[in-house]
Amino acid sequence: MSDESEQFSGTMEVRERHRFDVAALEKYLKQHVADFNGPLEVSQFKGGQSNPSYLLTTPGRQYVLRRKPPGKLLPSAHAVDREYRVMTALANTPVPVPKTYCLCEDDDIIGTAFYVMEFMDGVIEWDPSLPGYSKANRVAVFDSMNASLAALHMVDYKAVGLEDFGKPTDYIARQVNRWTKQYRASETETIEAMEDLIKWLPDNIPASDETSIVHGDYRLYNTVLNKETHRVMAVLDWELATLGHPLADFSYHCMTWRLEPQLFRGLKDLDLPALGIPTEEQYVRMYCERTGRDGIENWDFYFAYNMFRLAAILQGIVGRVKAGTASNKNAADVEARVRPLAMRGWEQAEKVIKGI
Repeated sequence: MSDESEQFSGTMEVRERHRFDVAALEKYLKQHVADFNGPLEVSQFKGGQSNPSYLLTTPGRQYVLRRKPPGKLLPSAHAVDREYRVMTALANTPVPVPKTYCLCEDDDIIGTAFYVMEFMDGVIEWDPSLPGYSKANRVAVFDSMNASLAALHMVDYKAVGLEDFGKPTDYIARQVNRWTKQYRASETETIEAMEDLIKWLPDNIPASDETSIVHGDYRLYNTVLNKETHRVMAVLDWELATLGHPLADFSYHCMTWRLEPQLFRGLKDLDLPALGIPTEEQYVRMYCERTGRDGIENWDFYFAYNMFRLAAILQGIVGRVKAGTASNKNAADVEARVRPLAMRGWEQAEKVIKGI
């Protein structure tokens, strides 16, 4: 396990500002979760910057609780109800998700809305270079990540009851508009590259449009790996899930190959063959084979869009830090990454502009 995985994985005592009435929760769970029996002990997971997550331990079983954070929140953010709905809908599909138990939208129970799901006893890794892993085990991790996301994009969203989970068209245009507004709501300084992207992106969206369920933040640290097989046993953190363009979702995941480790847990400039990690081209080919594609057009546009989107997401964390609602004590560190990410996004846009 990497140093960052050690830093963000595991549990700790519940932070003062995230504490709640454990007795009230235990009473609620006895009424709404089958076979739930106390006494209940609660600790807080170290990772996570958006929705605080807790490990619930009883004599017979462990659960995970995710809740909206306390305090003033951005519009449409921290959608624990949507997380719960999509994971519940995917329960009988090839997409690996935890079992869900209950959703509580009554703020009077523990102060904010929450849901409870199965605790997956695996490993969460934050460093995609996977230090300490063998080449064969890295192959297993990346192959299963690719397979899990491809499986998600192949799910018939109408058949699993998610036809109204989002609008089926113009996903990227709506996302650009949404994240522009979110960025403005949290903006702390003027970043020229963000201004350039905000002007350029809406006028250069590819004409081809597709619809699938999209995760919205599919990265290594949002998966749980099996301790023995090293394959993905669960996909977590579905807060940004909706109906959208699968290539927008896949290219967000593939930013890992275009960003350095220090910028945002990337793989750029590493010796991937020596590590046993597929190159970007190999990884894209794996996904295309699994989803029946001949290839992907407008690839650089999708990276420009996603680097803009990620910069806006990180700026939102900066805003929550300043407002005192961020749930991770390390969240302030992201502020220094917003500008470089925006600049990288504009570099991708310039490749499109120049026809490189």
